[in-house]
Amino acid sequence: MSHADTGTDATTAGSPPTAKLTFVTLTAMVVGSMVGAGVFSLPRRFAQETGVAGALIAWAIAGFGMLMLAFVFQALAVRRPDLDAGVYAYAKAGFGEYLGFFSAFGYWASACVGNVTYWVLIMSTIGAIWPALGDGDTALAIILSSVGLWAFFLLIRRGVKEAAAINRIVTVAKVVPILVFVVLALFCLDASVFADNWGGADYAGSLFNQVRGTMLATVFVFLGVEGASVYSRHAKRREDVGRATILGFLSVFAVFASVTIVSYGILPMAEIAELRQPSMAGVLEAAVGTWGSVFVSVGLIISVLGAYLAWTLMAAEVLFVAAKDEDMPRFLGRSSGDDVPVPALLMTTALSQVVLVVTAFSDDAFNFALDLTSALSLIPFLLAAAFAVKIAVRPEQEKVAGRGTRGELVVAVLATVYTAFLLFAAGLKFVLVSFILYAPATFLFVKARREQGRQLFSPRELVILAVSIAGAVMGVVALATGWISL
Repeated sequence: MSHADTGTDATTAGSPPTAKLTFVTLTAMVVGSMVGAGVFSLPRRFAQETGVAGALIAWAIAGFGMLMLAFVFQALAVRRPDLDAGVYAYAKAGFGEYLGFFSAFGYWASACVGNVTYWVLIMSTIGAIWPALGDGDTALAIILSSVGLWAFFLLIRRGVKEAAAINRIVTVAKVVPILVFVVLALFCLDASVFADNWGGADYAGSLFNQVRGTMLATVFVFLGVEGASVYSRHAKRREDVGRATILGFLSVFAVFASVTIVSYGILPMAEIAELRQPSMAGVLEAAVGTWGSVFVSVGLIISVLGAYLAWTLMAAEVLFVAAKDEDMPRFLGRSSGDDVPVPALLMTTALSQVVLVVTAFSDDAFNFALDLTSALSLIPFLLAAAFAVKIAVRPEQEKVAGRGTRGELVVAVLATVYTAFLLFAAGLKFVLVSFILYAPATFLFVKARREQGRQLFSPRELVILAVSIAGAVMGVVALATGWISL
C-alpha cells in the first residue's frame, strides 16, 4: 500500500510516478487499510453498549451507510477523474480551498490519531504477560510506543520498497487469525448464552441509545474504505478505484459483523464488556483455552503493524498531494529520490507522538483515541458526500463526466444523512476536541497563502475561521472546567 506496491524504481524528485496500481492491488489496499486494530476490539466495545439485537441493527445501519459512502467514492472516481487524493480533493472542489484544507488536515489528523490506537493496543496485548505495560497507557508503554513510532519512520524513510514488501505479507497474515476466530467461535457457540445476550443488559438503556453508542466504533473499523481513492493518481485504470472500493468494503463488512455477533454466543455480555483489549483474544480464550488468546494476540500484532504502515503512508500522501496543489506549505510537497514524502512523513510521526503523550492523561486511552479518530474523519466524509449531492443536482456547473442519474442523487443524499447522523452520535465532546486540533492548523493554510502572495482569507473563509476558533475556545474551556474530560 504505497507507491512501491507496483515496483516503482527511484526516480528524480518531483517527477510523476510511472508505476500503476492494478485492480487486485487497489482492493488489497482497501482491505489492508480497513483491517487493523479496530476489529480486535469489537467484542468488548459492542458488549459495553448493546446486546445481539442492538448489534444487528447497528451493523445494518453502519453497513448500509458506509456502503452509500463507498458508492459515493466510486461515483466520484468516475465522474471527476481529474481529482487526486480522494477525500480532500472532493471537499476542495465542492466547497472551496479553506474547507478543502480543513478536510485534508482532518483526514490526516484522523490517520495520525488512529496510528496511536495501534500502539496502545499492541502494548495492552503484551501487557497481558508484562503487567508494567498496563492497558498500553503506562509511562513504560508510552516510551516503547514512541520507539516504535520513530523506528517505522526510519523504515519508510529508507524507501517504500521495503515498506511495500512487508505490507504485502502482512495483508494476508492478518486476515487469517480473524477468519479462524469466526470459525472457532461458531463451533463453540452456546445457544443459551446467545439468547441471554439478545436484548442487552440493564445498563444499555433504550435500543436507540444502544445503537448510537456503537456508531463511532463502526466508523473506526470502516476507516480505509476510501483507501483506493487516496491513491487514485497511481491507478492503472480509473474505474478500478471504485470497483476496488466496493469489493473491499463488502468483504470486510462481512468479517467485522461476524466477529461481533459470534462473540455473544461465547460469554455473557457483562463479562465481554470487562475483558481487557484486545477483547477478541479473551473471547477465544474462553472458547478454546489459552492458546486461543495467544493465537489472536500474535495475529493482532502482525495486523496492527501492517495497518500502521499502511496508514502512515496514506497520511503522508494526503499532506504531500495537498502541498502539490498549493493548499499546504511547499515544504510538505518535497519527496526523496524514492518518491517518499519525507517532510510529510516527519510531520505525521510528530503528531502521532504528541497524541500518544496525551493518552497518558485519558481515563481509557484506547477508546479515547478510537473515538477521536472517528470524529476527525467525519467532516471530510461529510464534505465528500455533500459534494456528490452537488454533482448530482448540478452536473453542468461541476464539470463532471457524463450525466447524473436519480439513483446517484439518492445515494449521495443517504450518505450525507448518514455522516451527519454520525456527527450527532459522536456527541459534542469529540466535536469540540476536533476543533481544538482544527483551529491551530489554520497557520499552515496562512503559510501556504503567503508563499503564493495571495489574500489570506476571503469573507466566506473568515466566517469559517471564526466558527473553528469559537469551537476550539469552547473545547478548551470545557476541558478546563471539567465539563468534558478525556
